Amino acid sequence: MILILLISILLISSCGQPKAHVEVPPPPPPVVTTPPATSAAAQPEGNAPSAEKSSNIPKAAEDADLLEPVIPANTRPIATELGLASWYGPPYHNRRGSNGEVYNMHAMTAAHRTYPLGSIVRVTNVKTGHSALVRITDRGPFIPGRVLDLSLAAARKVDVWQPGVAEVKVELMQSPESIVAGGKWAVQIGGFPHEHAATKLADHLTRRYHTAKVLCFASPAGDWWIRIRVLDDDHDRAKELADETATPEGAVFLVRLD
Repeated sequence: MILILLISILLISSCGQPKAHVEVPPPPPPVVTTPPATSAAAQPEGNAPSAEKSSNIPKAAEDADLLEPVIPANTRPIATELGLASWYGPPYHNRRGSNGEVYNMHAMTAAHRTYPLGSIVRVTNVKTGHSALVRITDRGPFIPGRVLDLSLAAARKVDVWQPGVAEVKVELMQSPESIVAGGKWAVQIGGFPHEHAATKLADHLTRRYHTAKVLCFASPAGDWWIRIRVLDDDHDRAKELADETATPEGAVFLVRLD
């Protein structure tokens, strides 16, 4: 009874005491993770060119060089000539041409002896009627009776590749320089099958024409050539020298250098 009485007194006294207030700390703020700064290399594909696109730029430029030149639809020919066209590839492919560019036989280009370098000509096969525009980048052909030397790509397009030689009409459509005045001119003689014959004639021409510069050189095809540059690269002087020069081997050609 005494134990029960004590427990009752303790319960009554505890109920009479004010309840203690417990301070509960607020929850921690949410953790915000800041993403790392995006580098230029991680920019979306639309904001920066991808490696694949950058690598295609040189190829696109190369492909553009292989295309046929484009001229206005109403362009009229400046000059026209008829003659035989041939084509040239190896061993001239990947060698530097007369205009300073490396010759690519898969591009739409051609060689002509007198039209200014950079001219655009339209060549038409007289027999088949197929035609194409080509850019003059080199000098030639140095074979009597021929007026144009086509690249392999151009020869395929105008049906000259398989026969090797075909009659064509050559129309000068655009020219960076006048074809009747100015220019730098020279005389080219050859080709000689042996170096001795070429150097012998070159020595003779050097003694004969004191103001001219005579150069003897080998072509990529293995034959030998002579080029004579007259004083001031004058057209009339070069033509006069070409008319009065004869050779037992090869042929004599008037050629424009620029």
